[in-house]
Amino acid sequence: MKHQGTKTFETERLLLRRFTVEDAPYFFQNVTSDPEVNRFLTWPLDRTVEDTKKLLSEWEERYESPERYCWAIVLKENDEVIGTIATPTVKNRIEAVEVTYCIGSKWWGQGIVPEALQVVMKYMFEEVQANRIEAGFDSNNPNSGRVMEKVGMQKEGFLRQAGRNNQGLFDLVFYAMIKDDWLTLQRG
Repeated sequence: MKHQGTKTFETERLLLRRFTVEDAPYFFQNVTSDPEVNRFLTWPLDRTVEDTKKLLSEWEERYESPERYCWAIVLKENDEVIGTIATPTVKNRIEAVEVTYCIGSKWWGQGIVPEALQVVMKYMFEEVQANRIEAGFDSNNPNSGRVMEKVGMQKEGFLRQAGRNNQGLFDLVFYAMIKDDWLTLQRG
């Protein structure tokens, strides 16, 4: 793969860019302190903005690696950080990445995550030269699966008690798309 790190992208409604520590107040307010969001995450609920600042400081340091892909999802209309999308797992040997995402519950069901995911997938397939993009979700969170279906990912499996989040062990539903599928979708 041709790793290039986290680049900035723009859609009709969104700006996808690197996080900075200055994003902590919005990220705390909209995501890291939201119990509804954190039910399905692997990191603990932040209790203070300082907790979120520490998290974002750690994330900022990781941008030095060209294999680090982590975007703030920002509403262009008001420059408010409402979520994140990332590829925390890079599998160079098989040219694959795993994508994860979350947004504040206030913005659920508005098509924001599919909009962001489309951009990330395009970048991963076309510029980074990934051959496979995969994602999994807690079977108790079927809305996450609908996001994957909206962008054309295909269900590949169901793994019993294969994940752990803030609720404990969960059954993992797995989706993926390979580059050939992406190219077919782009040709329409």
